[in-house]
Amino acid sequence: MTAAPQRSSQPLAIAIVAAEESGDALGAALARALVKAESTVQLSGVGGSAMRGAGIASPFPIDELAIIGLTAIPRRLPTILRRIRETADAIVKARPHALVIVDSPDFTHRVARRVRRRAPEIPILDYVSPSVWAWRPGRARAMRGYIDHVLAILPFEPDAHRRLGGPPCTYVGHPLVERIADLRPGADEAARRLADPPIILILPGSRSGEVSRHTSVFGAAIERLCARIGPIDLVLPTVPHIERQVRDSVAGWTVQPKIVVDPSEKWAAFRRARGALAASGTVTLELALSGVPMVAAYRLHFIEAVVARAIRLRARLQSVILANLVIGENVVPELLQEDCTPEKLADALAAVVGDTVQRRHQIEGFQRLDQIMKIGGTSPSAKAAGLVLEAARLGQGGVSALIEAPSSG
Repeated sequence: MTAAPQRSSQPLAIAIVAAEESGDALGAALARALVKAESTVQLSGVGGSAMRGAGIASPFPIDELAIIGLTAIPRRLPTILRRIRETADAIVKARPHALVIVDSPDFTHRVARRVRRRAPEIPILDYVSPSVWAWRPGRARAMRGYIDHVLAILPFEPDAHRRLGGPPCTYVGHPLVERIADLRPGADEAARRLADPPIILILPGSRSGEVSRHTSVFGAAIERLCARIGPIDLVLPTVPHIERQVRDSVAGWTVQPKIVVDPSEKWAAFRRARGALAASGTVTLELALSGVPMVAAYRLHFIEAVVARAIRLRARLQSVILANLVIGENVVPELLQEDCTPEKLADALAAVVGDTVQRRHQIEGFQRLDQIMKIGGTSPSAKAAGLVLEAARLGQGGVSALIEAPSSG
């Protein structure tokens, strides 16, 4: 491998590239942790408003990179390809001591491959592994050609990369770990979880298509649940860009939810809720960390469902529910496709809302997350920053010395 030039007398320069909102938040937390650990570090890159607030001025708005719907692809693709070239050109010209790409592999991995070809001395770290354990496992081995180290946010991903021949990989921690105080109830909130009427969370998804596919069946399930257990306080957290669609979709429900958009109201509801009905996604891990027993459900269009089943069989996934995958056991019931019916959802939700074996089994599983996810140790952003700075000092020729230490916190 090409050795890095001797630049030890210079402040370390780190480039961070993110291409969507979630990556922007991660990139911003990493930037702040880098400055805290190394006050003279020089930061540059591509990101959004969060990274701008952390001191990284993006040369273009990452909103340009969002593609919503298949019809938008031909129109937006030339812009996206141009931004990939421009981003790689800027990094090659600047020659930072390290490049960190954050999630969004369709954009960031293309940038990384271009940088590796033209400036092989720059160490490249990938913050958030692609889901090689579930989809296109061959990507793991291919990544070795242009990724020096993966900073994983899920605890099972280092083993997945070893099994699949991917780059060296270290679990640094999920960003939710840094919000654990928002998720965990205080004494009064824990008491409210057991009080009547129970607070039930309804979470149909954060994408327009998810709302379209789930709200009708979720609403019918809640109607059946209320007929069985009596009155409930129903809370539906959502996000601004689909708020109007959500309000229109639930207007005909017999049990009207309180719709909350502000994140602080969402977390307050999580801390008080007795149970939840949620579309599969990261929210299942949020609920698990908050200790809220749940039923996870999902519907896809027919062709998408066929593809998803084939992927699951090929990957031998025990579950598609993120909380189950992290815990390593199917503690959360998953009702997918033909099983996602009002009757089955209501039955499963009644079982986790009441004082039942199913509820206790979930709570016991959730209590293992602190150990599994190493909650209480070094914060994820600080651990990621430490590895990035070490890679920057070592250079590409020495970055292989970043040996994963699974037992570190």
